[in-house]
Amino acid sequence: MNINHICIIGLGYIGLPTASTFANMGIQVTGVDNNPDVVKSLKAGKVHIYEPGLGEVVEKALKSGKLQVANAPVPADAFIIAVPTPFYDDKKADLSYVCSAAESIVPILRPGNLVILESTSPPLTTRDRVQPILEKTGMKAGKDFMLAYSPERVLPGQILKELIENARVIGGVDRASAEAGRDLYKLFVKGEIILTDATTSEMVKLMENTYRDVNIAIANEFSRLADRFGVDVWEAIQIANRHPRVKILNPGSGVGGHCISVDPWFFVEAAPDITPLIHTARNVNDGQPKFVITLVDRALGGIQGKQIAVLGLAFKPDVDDLRESPAVEVSRLLVKAGAIVTAYEPYKSDFKIQGASVMPTLKKTILNAEAILLLVDHLQFRSLSPAEVIKLTKARIIIDAVNSLNFVEWQSTGFKLYRLGDRKNS
Repeated sequence: MNINHICIIGLGYIGLPTASTFANMGIQVTGVDNNPDVVKSLKAGKVHIYEPGLGEVVEKALKSGKLQVANAPVPADAFIIAVPTPFYDDKKADLSYVCSAAESIVPILRPGNLVILESTSPPLTTRDRVQPILEKTGMKAGKDFMLAYSPERVLPGQILKELIENARVIGGVDRASAEAGRDLYKLFVKGEIILTDATTSEMVKLMENTYRDVNIAIANEFSRLADRFGVDVWEAIQIANRHPRVKILNPGSGVGGHCISVDPWFFVEAAPDITPLIHTARNVNDGQPKFVITLVDRALGGIQGKQIAVLGLAFKPDVDDLRESPAVEVSRLLVKAGAIVTAYEPYKSDFKIQGASVMPTLKKTILNAEAILLLVDHLQFRSLSPAEVIKLTKARIIIDAVNSLNFVEWQSTGFKLYRLGDRKNS
């Protein structure tokens, strides 16, 4: 398939890196977003999301003229849909963005075009939701135009590297559609490209993140058990992992981001009668922020009226992505429990949490705190010196929910350090 022009709908954490990468390979790309602020900022050369190296890649693509930005799709050889798929309060998938993106292609879809859905979606979305919308043109998928599903499988913080190097799965509504998708992505993908059908491809993405969610859930349950039995879970995990067939993950304050915390619910929604394990794992991880609150309550002898400084709001270290972040949920629960909360997120200092004060600097965040709660293992926090921190705050209680701080060093400096899952040393 000859591809001279690609139209990518959705310029978020996946769409923008993908668009810029294609453009820097010499392909004409039109990036589309319905948020006028995103379009305006990109046209001004400003990147609206943080990802290491992305600014330079976008700048190069824009300056070359190969990347154009618009608020509506334009005719092209291939269309990629990379819009969000959040869920409603009842944990059901919100496919309105996907359906709206498909509808926007209908007036300009032409014979021979390729349409690829990248948005993480419940099984059968490509076949049962996107295909009927596109076939409103009177054309048939697999006959007049090609349709495939190819999920992103990248890690925030390493998106640009993994976009190119990771294996890519492409599922077509027929073999020709999958092969057309392969022709598109092989323009920059160095990893293996695996062809299958669309529904298998959808399921693969959900399986990958559900597998990780279940494994994190058992680690979080181990942290609760260690707390009850007077054990240091971090020591126990280290010892258990010496077994050649055991690899227990680290516990924490929960699971966030737009993949692991969301994707398993798509399985539960699609087949609630046969997914009890997946459902339980989701409930365990969603409940972990409440476990963190019990640790804070115990460390402080109560939360009501206490001034607590929260360090980190992102869903994982060294990114600015706060989607479904358990750290944000912990902060909200602290406010609800009557704490006076100041918070610091170095990658997104303008974030708002109702009832809390998000501060622009670490110094202002901890100045009047009675306790410091570390929720995200940002490099900036890992490298903190207790000798310097003690000069900046009256707080002498540190609650480490991610095992980031050196226990002996902080204790010897004059802090009382509590760790999630460590009742042995408290």
